[in-house]
Amino acid sequence: MNWQKKHPANEHAEPLTAPAGLGCREQRWRVSAVCLVLAAITFAVFGQTAGFDFVNYDDNSYIYDNPVVERGLTLQGTVWALTYGKIGHWHPLTWLTHMADCQAYGLWAGGHHLTNVALHAAAAVLLFLALREMTGSLWRSAFVAGLFAIHPLRVESVAWISERKDVLSGVFFMLTLWAYTRYARQPSRGRYAAVALAYALGLLSKNTLVTLPFVLLLLDWWPLHRMKLDQTDGRRVGPAGSMALFGGLVKEKIPLFLLSVGSCVATALAPEKVSDTARLPFLARLGNALVSYGIYLWQMVFPAGLAIPYPNPPNGQPFWNVALAFVLLAAISISVAAWRKGRPYLLVGWLWYLGMLVPMIGIIQISYYAHADRYTYLPQIGVYVAITWLVAEWQVSRAALGVLMAGVLALFMVCAWQQTAYWQNSETLWTYTLACTTDNDIAQDNLGIVLTQKGRLDAAINCFQQALQIRPDFAEARNNLGNALLQTGRVDAAITCFQQALQIRPDFAEAHDDLGNALLQTGKVDEAITHCQRALQIKPDDAEACVNLGNALCRKGRVDDAIAQYQKALQIKPGLAMARKNLDAVLRQKSGRQAIP
Repeated sequence: MNWQKKHPANEHAEPLTAPAGLGCREQRWRVSAVCLVLAAITFAVFGQTAGFDFVNYDDNSYIYDNPVVERGLTLQGTVWALTYGKIGHWHPLTWLTHMADCQAYGLWAGGHHLTNVALHAAAAVLLFLALREMTGSLWRSAFVAGLFAIHPLRVESVAWISERKDVLSGVFFMLTLWAYTRYARQPSRGRYAAVALAYALGLLSKNTLVTLPFVLLLLDWWPLHRMKLDQTDGRRVGPAGSMALFGGLVKEKIPLFLLSVGSCVATALAPEKVSDTARLPFLARLGNALVSYGIYLWQMVFPAGLAIPYPNPPNGQPFWNVALAFVLLAAISISVAAWRKGRPYLLVGWLWYLGMLVPMIGIIQISYYAHADRYTYLPQIGVYVAITWLVAEWQVSRAALGVLMAGVLALFMVCAWQQTAYWQNSETLWTYTLACTTDNDIAQDNLGIVLTQKGRLDAAINCFQQALQIRPDFAEARNNLGNALLQTGRVDAAITCFQQALQIRPDFAEAHDDLGNALLQTGKVDEAITHCQRALQIKPDDAEACVNLGNALCRKGRVDDAIAQYQKALQIKPGLAMARKNLDAVLRQKSGRQAIP
């Protein structure tokens, strides 16, 4: 690569100077004003989350029930973040931001929410600056960034604390676009290093950014115009010259492709999130992928009934849904390809959308559900660009276009505000989700957990039973049903549920622990100890299992061993009241005096 040589195609890029009659100072003022407005509308929609709670869907394993994260930023936590991948993802930078939030806010959920909102606002501002740098268009870039900032499909990524990886990777995605535009205008080693660094940080935030180098190739064609050969000498440029230029642009991105490969390898080393029993056949996955592409387009225009998650249809996608989606996607693809010369932004935006969704579209199954709103976080920007640049060509006044843009943004702001409100707490989220979806076993299970915690045991048991009717091999729901039954005093029925959960998942640590606790209540102390020990073998940092094992050891008269388990529980989770209470009781019994708190 010749880093210093200016590419001749750069001469075809749109100028970034101010229009005639508009001073540089006024242009800078407009850019600053747009940035402030983007931040303001983002906080206007999502700022309400400062008063929201955590939700019981991944927030526990990511934050409030994760002892490593709860401790804040530590050397041990940093090493853990770099090596941990048991939940199916490898995103060390995301873990570090959660630790930083715990360092700053503790377990005040509002602070964690505000970090998400601030990162999303930063991503929207950076998107505007990157698009303007590429195209020289102020208002089109502003509208695209505004849509990105406040569309209701963004709610899941912003209002769900565990989706920090979306907003964090979004910031580095936009920084990569901005840095690449500067590099394309004036190549140098330093500017390429900035591109690679921003991209690497994005991959460390969320590994689905692996398709970004392909997006940069699209941008090389439009709006950066790096695929046009200099024809000032009047000679006709042949296909060989075009292919050589394209090959040079691909070669230029080899370091970025290598980063993508490294991220894919790291992801492959992480444990599978989807069990063999939940894995769909290839044709079913392909059909679901086609339908999902169409659903995301429909939701972009009509964002009603958005929920989490969307279950897979019991018998797969109906044939007519798949056929209709295929016809729609084929028609759009043929159309944008036909208009590629006069309106290249249509093909670029469409391929951006199709390509960036590939890691999440379900052909490679990464989840139990059919599709998810959060998967559109970055891919849909391509469609926004295509539609915005097309509408800007309409033969109408600028005032009319401005009114249209403002009206669209205002409408989506209202919808996004309402959608965000459903994330106030776990009960509101799952109640709304069940109203929007059918056969949603995950929503039934999680609502049952909330109701159990609130002591509404009959309603909780009903939720768990409905979840199991939908998915009989749902080990978590069967275990949660056992806990609810245990609290109603039906110990034998609870033990049966725990045993059934373990038949489905023999390495289910929580089920071993809960079964041990139930067995202890029936006087089967030795069996209880065995199951609690097994729970800790599978999950050594389970503080509750340490407490239950300590209780069982006390019943056997092994007081010193019980004390060790209570102390271990408090080391893992210093605020665990039951561990402190039981430890004090055992110490008083052993010493015959009041334990020092």
